[in-house]
Amino acid sequence: MSTPRVIQDPAELDASAGGCFVPTMGALHEGHLSLIRAAARKGVPVITSIFVNPTQFAPNEDFSAYPRPLDRDIQLAADAGTDIVYLPSESSLYPEGRLASVELANGFPIPDVARQPQLEDSGRPHFFGGVCLVVARLLDQVRPSATVFGEKDWQQLQVIRAMVAGDDRFAGIEVIPGPTVRESDGLAMSSRNTFIPPTERERARGLSRALDAAESATTPAEAESLMRATLKSHELTVEYAVIREPERLLPVADLSQPTRAIITARLEFDGGTVRLLDNRAMPIV
Repeated sequence: MSTPRVIQDPAELDASAGGCFVPTMGALHEGHLSLIRAAARKGVPVITSIFVNPTQFAPNEDFSAYPRPLDRDIQLAADAGTDIVYLPSESSLYPEGRLASVELANGFPIPDVARQPQLEDSGRPHFFGGVCLVVARLLDQVRPSATVFGEKDWQQLQVIRAMVAGDDRFAGIEVIPGPTVRESDGLAMSSRNTFIPPTERERARGLSRALDAAESATTPAEAESLMRATLKSHELTVEYAVIREPERLLPVADLSQPTRAIITARLEFDGGTVRLLDNRAMPIV
C-alpha cells in the first residue's frame, strides 16, 4: 500500500505544477479510480483533490449528508496512482466566506453549453456556477498540465472543456475524458448509489434500460419518447431524457450524425430520494 503526500495548504502545491489533476468530492468508487489511473498514464505526478463543494448544492440538496470516508478515500486514491492528495479547506477556496461564495457562484460566467434547454440548468440553475467557480480556483491553485473528468456527467464534461478553452489562465491544460464505469447490473457508478436500498436496485436499472431502448429509435423524438416511457415504467421521476449534439448539446433534427442520449431521473422511495444520471453515444442510423 503506497503512501501519498497529503497537502492541505495550497502554498505547498508547488510540486504539483505540471501534473495531472483529478478533482473529486470524495466517497471514491471504481469510477473515480479509473480517472486516477487515466491520469497516471500521463507519466506526470497525479494530484487528486477531495472537497465537497458547498456552492454546487441548493439549500434543499444533500450537502450535509454527502458521504465523507476520508481515510478510506486517501488510501484508495494512493493505490490507484495518486502522488499528492490535496484536501483544501473551505476557507482556502472561498476566503470570502460561504454566503458570499454562493452569491459569487450564482453570478459566475459559465459557458453557453451549461444553459442548453431541458438539461441541468433547467432544474438546478445554481449548479454549474458552483462547479465552474470551484474548478477554476482549484486549477489556479494546482496549475496542472492536464485534468480528468468523467463522461458520466456528460454536460459537466462539456462545460469544463468550454470553460478551460475560453480562459487564458488555463491555456495549455488538457481536459481528458474518462469513460463511464458501471456496476455489474449496468448502473453507472456514483457515490450516491450507496443510498439506494437493495430492494430498489431493479428500479434504478431503468436508466441503462432507457438508453438501450433509445438505440432502436429512428428519430430523436422517438428515442426521447422511448427513454421517458422506460423510465416511467420503472417508476422513476423523469427530469430530462433528451438526444443532443455531443459537444454543444444542441437539439438535433435526425440521427444521421453523432448524438448523445442524456437522462436524469429521481428514484424515490420510503425514506429518501436518489438522483441518477446516465448517458450514451447513440448509433448513427
